[in-house]
Amino acid sequence: MTVNNKEQLKTPYFMINEDKLIQNLEKAKQLKELSGVKLVLALKCFSTWGVFDIIKPYLDGTTSSGPFEVKLGYETFGGETHAYSVGYSEDDVKEVADICDKLIFNSQTQLAAHRHLVEGKASMGLRLNPGVSYAGQDLANPARQFSRLGVQADHIDPTVFDSIDGVMFHMNCENKDADAFIELLDAISEQFGEHLNKLDWVSLGGGVFFTWPDYALEKLAAALKAFSEKHDVQLYLEPGEAIITKTTDLVVTVVDVVENGMKTAIVDSATEAHRLDTLIYNEPASIAEASDKGEHEYVIGSCSCLAGDQFCVTQFDEPLKIGQRLHILDSAGYTMVKLNWFNGLKMPSIYCERSTGEIQKLNEFGYDDFKRSLSQWSVK
Repeated sequence: MTVNNKEQLKTPYFMINEDKLIQNLEKAKQLKELSGVKLVLALKCFSTWGVFDIIKPYLDGTTSSGPFEVKLGYETFGGETHAYSVGYSEDDVKEVADICDKLIFNSQTQLAAHRHLVEGKASMGLRLNPGVSYAGQDLANPARQFSRLGVQADHIDPTVFDSIDGVMFHMNCENKDADAFIELLDAISEQFGEHLNKLDWVSLGGGVFFTWPDYALEKLAAALKAFSEKHDVQLYLEPGEAIITKTTDLVVTVVDVVENGMKTAIVDSATEAHRLDTLIYNEPASIAEASDKGEHEYVIGSCSCLAGDQFCVTQFDEPLKIGQRLHILDSAGYTMVKLNWFNGLKMPSIYCERSTGEIQKLNEFGYDDFKRSLSQWSVK
């Protein structure tokens, strides 16, 4: 279904911009060409498969963090399907072993318990924890103290590398510094090099923000190529945010303005329900209509009942009015995959503005979706 006029769309809604998405994907293409690395989309960050037709020509496949993501990548994206989970059940492994190309276990005990279900079907790998990382917050730091993510160097049974095909490291979160990433790469090479030399492939995970403005893409590519040649492995990166950053707005409407010490504009959306990472990481959102030099300051408050649920505090050149629309910028990553029905709020619709100017509806939600998510049958 297509729509001709954005003003006809009812808020809240997500608007994905195809042209902006392609700008990121062209950088991904350049990185692949310069380095030889393969790129698989991290579905934990972005799974809106209605725009996979745009992404597929540029990337090599998908990677997952749970069984449903494996199935989604296999069915809607194709290419290579990588399966990983922090904790697989036997049923999980049986469910994905026949449809994935690479299956990565989080621990040596998981590998030992389930490898017989995978042999002859998929290439097997193990997640390693290098003990070093780049992450802005401890909550998202894969190498944090007592981390459960991957096998630490001093816990590895060296013989395991004789019976697996590859390994995965994930040690970055929004790393915009090529030099910082290269330091991690060097640390991995020094710590695990003798083991990597036995393998066919190495995944370096996600969190490498190579599409960020002025990122040293060529320096990154050279380092990746050198690492690949040194250890004779096929390298993978698992980009999520790097692919969809700055491509999508969450469009909302001001439904009320209240004042209690400072003015709060209440909008028809909520961080708790629609942009959860804003709340989890306490990282204020950015509003397209805001002005750094504006004289009118507002809290952009959610319409949920959670007292601290707000998008940001920011300034505007003119007073906000009820009925005015605001665009919450950069709202693709870890948003649509985390939508929930808190407070029974209306779920944002999802649209894509194509390069032709056409507005394509990808999804919309109603009361029946809310009701069905909670119970399907009644007990009598």
